[in-house]
Amino acid sequence: MKQVERRWHLIDVKDQILGRSATKIARLLSGKDKVEYVPHLDLGDHVVVINAKEVAVTGKKERQKIYYRHSGYPGGLRAETLRELRERRPEEIIRRAVKGMLPKNKLQKPMLKRLHIFAGAEHSFKDKFK
Repeated sequence: MKQVERRWHLIDVKDQILGRSATKIARLLSGKDKVEYVPHLDLGDHVVVINAKEVAVTGKKERQKIYYRHSGYPGGLRAETLRELRERRPEEIIRRAVKGMLPKNKLQKPMLKRLHIFAGAEHSFKDKFK
């Protein structure tokens, strides 16, 4: 089998709808836009997402969408709204949306490793884009 050619994509999500952006990112990570795509191989590209803090959502999701996590201890369920998560870790909003759109198998983890998210416009992969 030949070597997989991985390209780099820069996506600015400022004022873009969260779900639509996550769909585009998930397609690039899984390699579905490539001619040689097959579901059982990881042929995806690297994706750099900037301005994650300014991603848009529709309706009342800013106040009503709730993210849950559990510490593993009894009574360890924590909940926070989209607004609170945006203040604490804005990158996590995009990561969770994209993770839900990727396949639930052994390929998900390597795909997510190629997703690089930054809250602002500055990123550390400038040399990858020519």
